[in-house]
Amino acid sequence: MIRTWEDSYTEEVVALWNTVATRDDYQELDTARFEAIFMNNSYFDPETAWVWIEEGRVMAFACGCTGEDLPLGDVAGYITCIVTVDDKRAEERSIRLLEVMEARFLALGKRQAEALFFNPMQLPWYVPGTARHEHNNAPGVPSGSALHAVLLRHGYLERATQCAMYLALDGFAVPETILDKESRAAAEGYQVGLFNKERHDQPDILLTALGNPLWQREVTSAVESDTPVVVASQEGEPVGFAGPVVREPSGRGRFAGIGVHPGHEGHGLGSILFFRLCAAFQAIGTNYMTLYTGSNNPALRIYERAGFRTVKTFATMRKELVQ
Repeated sequence: MIRTWEDSYTEEVVALWNTVATRDDYQELDTARFEAIFMNNSYFDPETAWVWIEEGRVMAFACGCTGEDLPLGDVAGYITCIVTVDDKRAEERSIRLLEVMEARFLALGKRQAEALFFNPMQLPWYVPGTARHEHNNAPGVPSGSALHAVLLRHGYLERATQCAMYLALDGFAVPETILDKESRAAAEGYQVGLFNKERHDQPDILLTALGNPLWQREVTSAVESDTPVVVASQEGEPVGFAGPVVREPSGRGRFAGIGVHPGHEGHGLGSILFFRLCAAFQAIGTNYMTLYTGSNNPALRIYERAGFRTVKTFATMRKELVQ
């Protein structure tokens, strides 16, 4: 029997999560962390979360979300998770819960279902083969997982593969090839270093040109609070950025992104900024960095040259919904 969410299910769902979801490297959750990710999220809707009950026990949990202000939010609903006890009825439960979720999206006026990194319910996971090093969000469905297989069989298209990448910073060093690029860029009037209010203009022109609201918020806030940001500049005018440079309590380095003004591309600034970002994290005692990028993104090669390796892959998936 499928029932919509009630808080009384929390304890059983947390136990289910810690038994099943952790097999796909998701972090184990206590009640407080579960509530923070799901029920206390501003996009949580109890009518878009369900449990499957058999003989009085929770056997599966599914959750999705919608929001008009989300990317694609006017047309798409987001699949957050479907977790089920692994027995002979597992696929049956997954498919039925998926159908209920799709019906809910349609009822809310959505035309497609997405498994995508824009989902605001961020599911943290551990980097395989490390001492519980973590990444704060799954950018899709874990490749090869039970849910991945169910979605493929249920009409979902795999739109891209996201490579989750990891670098331990203890042995990082900026290579000679990047130092050479820095010298050539310097000869063209470019400097790369940490933002300094006394030496640099405000990055407003750069952020406007890049047109990314997240970067606008994060970089502006960092500059105002003196949180480090790596910038490329020309005569004091920021023309590229990488950061902000934030060490999380876990030892992970967190940054919002890397961007170069369109008018200043072609000078190797993106590569220089990224390597200098890694060095800035290392300088403040960061243990490791994680990031994800599309398998066809040319930047993948830059990350690999810095020493990053792909540790896990995720599929971004979509299904067009019909009444």
